[in-house]
Amino acid sequence: MDIEEIAGRISGKLLGNGGEFRGKFTTLGAAEEGDIVIRHWIDDRGIQIASERGVAAIITQDLRSDASKVLDVPIILVDRIEIANALALSWTINRFASSSRRIAVTGTNGKSTTTHMINHIITTAGRSSYTNTDSRSEFNTLIDPVVAQHIAEAASREQLEFMVIEVSEVQGWLGRVMRDHAQLMTSAIQPEMVVITNVAMDHIGLVESVDDVFREVSGALRAMDSGVAVLNSDDERVRAMADINPLLRTVFYGSHGPVRYTGNGIHCGDDLIIQTDELPFTGEHFIQNTLAAITAALELGFSYEDVRRGVETYRALKRRFTHLMDNPRVIDDFAHNPDGIRATVRSAACDLKGRLWVVNAIRGSRGEDINIMNAEALAESLKDLDVELIVTSSSDLVDEQNRVLENERRVFLHVLDENGIGYTHIENLRDALRRVLENAEPSDTVLLLGAQGMDPAADVIGDLTRKSS
Repeated sequence: MDIEEIAGRISGKLLGNGGEFRGKFTTLGAAEEGDIVIRHWIDDRGIQIASERGVAAIITQDLRSDASKVLDVPIILVDRIEIANALALSWTINRFASSSRRIAVTGTNGKSTTTHMINHIITTAGRSSYTNTDSRSEFNTLIDPVVAQHIAEAASREQLEFMVIEVSEVQGWLGRVMRDHAQLMTSAIQPEMVVITNVAMDHIGLVESVDDVFREVSGALRAMDSGVAVLNSDDERVRAMADINPLLRTVFYGSHGPVRYTGNGIHCGDDLIIQTDELPFTGEHFIQNTLAAITAALELGFSYEDVRRGVETYRALKRRFTHLMDNPRVIDDFAHNPDGIRATVRSAACDLKGRLWVVNAIRGSRGEDINIMNAEALAESLKDLDVELIVTSSSDLVDEQNRVLENERRVFLHVLDENGIGYTHIENLRDALRRVLENAEPSDTVLLLGAQGMDPAADVIGDLTRKSS
């Protein structure tokens, strides 16, 4: 492709002269000569860096520079940066990994673990595979060209037989919803299979109802003109997606599908694939993700033995019901929306030996609605339990983008008050965790819940325990 063709394909306005594109799509920090940089915004300093590196062009949605001062770098100005990133993803796959078998995974909860586990099953079976879900889930949004860059780099090291790509169900930038994100990115990936985990409320402000989430998630199925849809039969909204695209073959997992869980393990039809005592975790949400991953792997042609070995050796992503310490047992989970909170509390509560302690981080700078819904889910989950609840704003450890605002704190605590849930609000995360570790008995369970506000907890606990020993 040349620069003029790229501008036309993304409905962009070309500033400066065009030319030939011989590199890869990438970020400004990783750019080399001949590459195209995609960046949400760029200023004079960024343009100067791009020029010094000899990039072929810059694509941006927000040009913070006088166009007349642009150096010798063509700039393509677009209305929707996600269109450019979809093109980058599609072009990169076709250029560097066109023969790969591709799987897209989306949904509100569980998509990171499901993606990660499918990839683990594949690589444990000795096959080459790329995934954009890593231990910190940094590269799963597809709203910048990092994944395209990583695919090009991975394909330069080995021929990729498989690609398992996590697709966000809803995305936005500066309060603007990137409408049809899952459909756009799935179309760019051109997978033979889409796995959908569930549909629930999250990303308040980008979506207004669960119907909006349904529409966004199901867009991944509408993007395909053939292939397999792997659907969660235990989620009624996902189950209803079976009729969305008649060109797809639908396979269910869960209680209404061939791959299901019973007390003694995971079965496919009448065959026991893996026993319960061989599973690395048995929490409710982990089981659901495992069923999804196993179903996908079997549909891809992997054997029961491949699946059993992959699941048995799987290690969870960071902050996915992660066991941090014993005596007391401390469990850390990225429970950032109502369904995640309910599932995590249920999983922790089913194996209590002593008292339950819950430290919950309020979601900062995400608005009142999601915090009201999270507080309602927390109240509902804790109402019949003997629990010591501590709520924190994590003010000592979050950045400005995740700062808990006064109205967010107020509405969260108000919901707990209305539901008669006792709690202690502690402003700083370090103080909240210190209080728990000083007062919990060795037989107790401590559950850490929350999104960005709870991210530093593992490091803080490690520091506190070292100082106390």
